[in-house]
Amino acid sequence: MHCDIYRSSKKDEMYLYVPRDPSQEKHEDALSLIPEAMRQAFGRATFVMQLELHEQRKLARVNVLHVLDSLQTRGYFIQMPPEGLINPNAVAPEGLRGA
Repeated sequence: MHCDIYRSSKKDEMYLYVPRDPSQEKHEDALSLIPEAMRQAFGRATFVMQLELHEQRKLARVNVLHVLDSLQTRGYFIQMPPEGLINPNAVAPEGLRGA
């Protein structure tokens, strides 16, 4: 299955996977099928890349079988940012305070 991957403008490391017809030229058409509430939460979608997904493909942070299932049943897959990378209570480094 071919898919397009988009980066969220609202949350770092959040990505949206949408199925793609390889003969289709416009990326925006696939985004119109995403529910409005999901598009609002995701923010502006910036195209990152195209991938061909199959059961043997390895993805860095998600199980490809979960992605394929979601693409087939929902028509999209949201990859959430990894947890634990950023401590929201951490003190900002000296040079970045007030920036």
